Amino acid sequence: MSYPFCQDLLIKASWGEVLQDLSMNIKFLENFKRGVKKWLHMRRLLLLAIPTGIIAGLGSVFFYSALDISHHFFLDFLAGYRPEGPGGESPLLPPTDMPFVRWMLLVVPTLGGLLAGWLIYTFAPEAEGHGTDAALEAYHFKDARIRARVPLIKTIASAITIGSGGSGGREGPIAQIGAGFGSIVAEKLHLRTEERRILMMAGMSAGIGSIFHAPLAGAIFAAEILYRDIDMEYELLVPSAITSVVAYCVFSLFFGFGSLFITPHYVFHHSSEILPYTILAIVVAYVARFYARVFYFVRDVFVKLPCLPHLKPAIGGFLTGVIGYYLPESIYTGYGVLQNAFDGKLAIATLLFVAFGKIFTTAFSIASGGSGGVFGPSVVIGGTLGGAVGLVLQQIWPGLVPNPEAYVIVGMAGFFASAASTPFSTVIMVSEMTGNYELLLPSVWVSTLAFLLRGKKGIYEKQLTTRFDTPIHHADLLLGLLARLTVHEVLKRTRQVQPEPVPKDMKIKELVAHMSKYPYSTFIVVDENGSYIGVVNAQRVRHIVTFKGVDADIKVEDLLESRPTIYSWDSLATALKKMAEEKIDELVVLTDRSERRVPGGLIQRSDILRAYDEAIYKEEEI
Repeated sequence: MSYPFCQDLLIKASWGEVLQDLSMNIKFLENFKRGVKKWLHMRRLLLLAIPTGIIAGLGSVFFYSALDISHHFFLDFLAGYRPEGPGGESPLLPPTDMPFVRWMLLVVPTLGGLLAGWLIYTFAPEAEGHGTDAALEAYHFKDARIRARVPLIKTIASAITIGSGGSGGREGPIAQIGAGFGSIVAEKLHLRTEERRILMMAGMSAGIGSIFHAPLAGAIFAAEILYRDIDMEYELLVPSAITSVVAYCVFSLFFGFGSLFITPHYVFHHSSEILPYTILAIVVAYVARFYARVFYFVRDVFVKLPCLPHLKPAIGGFLTGVIGYYLPESIYTGYGVLQNAFDGKLAIATLLFVAFGKIFTTAFSIASGGSGGVFGPSVVIGGTLGGAVGLVLQQIWPGLVPNPEAYVIVGMAGFFASAASTPFSTVIMVSEMTGNYELLLPSVWVSTLAFLLRGKKGIYEKQLTTRFDTPIHHADLLLGLLARLTVHEVLKRTRQVQPEPVPKDMKIKELVAHMSKYPYSTFIVVDENGSYIGVVNAQRVRHIVTFKGVDADIKVEDLLESRPTIYSWDSLATALKKMAEEKIDELVVLTDRSERRVPGGLIQRSDILRAYDEAIYKEEEI
C-alpha cells in the first residue's frame, strides 16, 4: 500500500524539515487553542457581568431602603431632625410629628456609633471605615477575596452610622457591598483569580453607578480608583460598564430614572471665565489636602485610644453630635445643603461653615471606626466650598462670574478629583449626578489642575501609585519590558568577556586552561568552518578531569552536547521563556539563520535580570 503524499513529502524535504514543519503546526495549534480559551474566558466574564449587575443593583436597593429607614428612626423619630435631601430623590417614609429636639443630636449619633461599632467589630472588622480601601486592598493583595458576611454587615452598619447622623456617604458602603457580591459570585463559580478580580471591581462599579445615578462614571471609577497616578485597569472597563448599566436599571425600576440633583441650566459663557475657575482649582486642591490630613490624623488618634474598638465609633459619634448641635447641616449626607446651594439659597458664611464643619464630622464619624463612604461628604465639601468661592469672586469680578452657583458643580468635581486622584471619573460622575453637562469644560480644567496640585496623601490609603507597583502585574510588567529588549542589545552591554568558541578537535587539557579564564558553565563548540555544532558543559569536564586527569586522550567533540539556541534579534522575553522551559541558565546566541550557524556568544539569566533592573531604573527616572 503506497502513500503518494508521504513519499512526495520525503522526496522534497529532509526528515529534519518534516519534523520542523510538524513542530510549527503543533505550536500553531497550541497558540490557537490558547486564543480560543482566552476568548471564551472573556465572553464568560461578560455574561457573568449581567447577573452580577442584577445582584449589585438589588444590593443598592436594599442599602438605600435601609438607610432611609435608619434615618427615619434615628433622626426623624428620635430627634425630630429632618434634613432635606437631593431634588432627584424622595423619602420612602412620611415624616413624623416629632418636634426638633436639638440636644438629641448629641445622643443619636452616639447611639448609632455604639450599635455600628458592636456590629462591625463582633462580626466583620473589615467592614469598618469607608469601605473603598478594603475593596482596593482585596484587589491588590488578597486575590479579590471578600468574606460572604461583609456585604450584609457593611449594609446594616453603614445604614446605622449614616442614618443616625454620621457624616458619611453611600460610595464606600456600596463599593464594598458591590465588590463583595462580585467576589462571592466568582468564588461560588470557582473562577480564576484574574477573573475574580475583574468581577469584584465590576460589582463595585455596579453599586456606585446605580446608587449615584451615574452608570458611565461608575464603570470608569472602578478602573481609575486603583491608582494615584494617571493609570487605569483597562480590562475592567467593558465588564464594569455592563454591570453598572444593569445595576442602574434595576435600581431605577424601584426608585425611578433621572439625576440625583435638580440643577438650573448653567453654562460656560466665555473663555475668560477660566481665570476665576483656576482660582477655584487652587482653593479646592489645598482644602482637599487639609481634608485628607484631618481624616487620617483623627484615625491615628482613635487607633491609639485605650479602649475597646467597639466603643470608638460611639466616641466619634458623640464628637460628630457636638458639631451637629451647633451646625446641624454638617451631619448626615448633606445632599440637601448642596441642593440649596445649587438654587442660590445659602450665604457665603453658611457655605464655609458647612464645608469645614463637614471635614471634621466626616473624620469623627468614619475615621473613628464607623462605617460610611467619603465620596458623598467630599462632594458636599467641594460643592459648598465652590459655592463660597463663586460668591466671593462674583463680588470681585461680576463680569467673569455671572453664575456663582455653577461653581458648586465644578467645586464638587475638583475637590474629589484632588482628594481621590480620580480626575476623569469624577467629572463624569458629577455631571451625571447633577444632570448638567454644559460645565464639562470648566469641570475638566478644575479637576485636572486640582489633581496636579494634590497632596502626597489622598483620602484612599490603599491606592498604589501605578500598575508598576501592584503585585498582580509584576509578571506582566517583567515580560512587557523584556519584550522590548533584544538579545543583541544585552550582549553589547554585558560586563563579562565572552569566551571564544572552542574547536571540536581541541584536547581536554587545552579546554581546561581555556575554561579557567571565563565564569561560564557552557562553552560553544565550532567545526573547522566556524559553524556552531554544540556545547561542552564545564561540570562534565571537571568530572572527567577528576577521574581521568587532564592528560587523558579526550577531545572536545567527545564531550559534545546539544543545547537550545536563540537568535540575536529575539527578545529577552523569548530567551527567558526558553531558559525556563529547558531549566538552564545560559543560551547559545546565533547571529543568522543560514546553514553556517555563526555563534554570537552566550547569554546568561543574570544578563537578563540586569537588563530588567536597568530598564526599571530608566522608567523611574522618566
